[in-house]
Amino acid sequence: MITNKTTCPCGSGQPYGQCCGPLLDGSRQAATAEALMRSRYAAYCTGNTPYVLRTWHPSTRPSALDTADQPQWCGLSIVGTAQGGLSDDHGRVEFVASALVGNRLCQFRENSR
Repeated sequence: MITNKTTCPCGSGQPYGQCCGPLLDGSRQAATAEALMRSRYAAYCTGNTPYVLRTWHPSTRPSALDTADQPQWCGLSIVGTAQGGLSDDHGRVEFVASALVGNRLCQFRENSR
């Protein structure tokens, strides 16, 4: 169970209550593209499907997510960012998310905008 004092699953090293927690509960918005990506990863880890859907671009967002076969998320590594800073309207975040799928460790790599 994740509490506000638990290390955030996004890999920042910060406590959840000072990192992604306020984003997932709606009390704060992500200030950067990287913060948004980290918070989305944390939402997958915590099963916060409404947050995942709310932060998904409307042009590609599904109407629902099937969470029955969710993997066990193991870690997030940010490979790089382009734009997406405090004063940017858009940005890109390249990341690798690791998960256990069955008994196999898999990596999902994406360059997200």
